[in-house]
Amino acid sequence: MVDITVTASSVVAGSNASVERGTAGVAITAGQVVYKNATTSKYELADNDSATAAVRAPVGIALHGAALNQPLAVQKAGDITIGATLTAGVAYYLSATPGGICPVADIASGDYVVLMGLAKSTTVLAIDIQASGVAL
Repeated sequence: MVDITVTASSVVAGSNASVERGTAGVAITAGQVVYKNATTSKYELADNDSATAAVRAPVGIALHGAALNQPLAVQKAGDITIGATLTAGVAYYLSATPGGICPVADIASGDYVVLMGLAKSTTVLAIDIQASGVAL
């Protein structure tokens, strides 16, 4: 898959952002997609081809980097300047690369389809997470 290349220092929550705070369960970089581990209640990297359903159910996108056991802010909905070049109007999905985001054209056979949002411009993603539970 060809994931978008995120510049971590350019990730910024929009004025309509819905943000949740918690603790990182692994090292996380701004712009990576995370899920919440039900056992530890910590954020870890989401992945669309994981054998574990919870890992394929992201809650949002990290707004800053965090080391293991450090505080983390996660944007769950709303507009985000993602720090990458997007194509306006294109749907973006959870990638098979842990924490990654890819365009719809790069979802492959065997991947679970998890919509992260639609590009409102070449820099802004409107987060609207929808996990289908269906593998291609």
